[in-house]
Amino acid sequence: MHTAPSCQSVPKEVVASWWMRHWFILVAGLITVAPGIVALAKNYWSTEQGAAGPIILMTGAWLLLHEARGVQAARDRQARWLVPASLLVFGAFTVAAAITAKQWLQLLGIYICLVTVLYGALGWRQLLRLRVPVLYLAFIIPPPDNIAVPATHALKGLVASGSVGFLSALGYPVARDGVLLYIGQYELVVAAACSGMNSIVSLTAIGLFYVYLLHRARVRYAALLAVLMIPVALFANAVRVIALLLLTYYGGDAVGQGILHDAAGLFIFLVALGTLVALDRILAPLLLGREKAR
Repeated sequence: MHTAPSCQSVPKEVVASWWMRHWFILVAGLITVAPGIVALAKNYWSTEQGAAGPIILMTGAWLLLHEARGVQAARDRQARWLVPASLLVFGAFTVAAAITAKQWLQLLGIYICLVTVLYGALGWRQLLRLRVPVLYLAFIIPPPDNIAVPATHALKGLVASGSVGFLSALGYPVARDGVLLYIGQYELVVAAACSGMNSIVSLTAIGLFYVYLLHRARVRYAALLAVLMIPVALFANAVRVIALLLLTYYGGDAVGQGILHDAAGLFIFLVALGTLVALDRILAPLLLGREKAR
């Protein structure tokens, strides 16, 4: 006696037909997603902290489509009732989060809804094959305030201390009082954008994208580079603070707080990416060479 499998391969035309019959799921997904993305663009992506959000969304969508090529749908039978039920539950959850102005909860609900729709289209096993691009897209969700605020405060002190210590060792007249930095007759404040918390989130995401494309088959090495993105992000933020201190010291407030300060977000991204590439060039021959030798 044979039991019917709960997961079976389905031709693409059958999947398309299933979605045509259940078009309301796509409509519900679009209605759920649109307000959250618009709010995210207005409230977070327009700030320096969330400037990498659109990049993560576009690269994540591209990576998902790229990895989904050649994937044969193996839709689960449970998807017939599980997908609509999940969309109903998490759709209501998303609406409640929007009403209470909890944007990260709203985006979490949207993300779960999209993953549910993807599960309904492909099945659980194929969804696991796409776990890297799916998890990568989760970096769009900004960290909640009860985590971001204390972490930002701690990281601001770490970045400020490191920057002042470096310049002091070079003989510059620098001092620190909390997040207030003094160089010569000038005073600067280490803002949240300079702390590294938001940079860690966005730069880690971009680093994972780089690592996955180049070293997807080398799981341990890719994991090592992903972990190294945290100190890389802090290093890039410290370089930014040091650069702004030196610009202010030699050029005054007009230079330090002018257009060069506004362009510092792009600068930190380039520093972090360049540092990651340099680490990869140094570590790859050492670690991957040993694996080949074995």
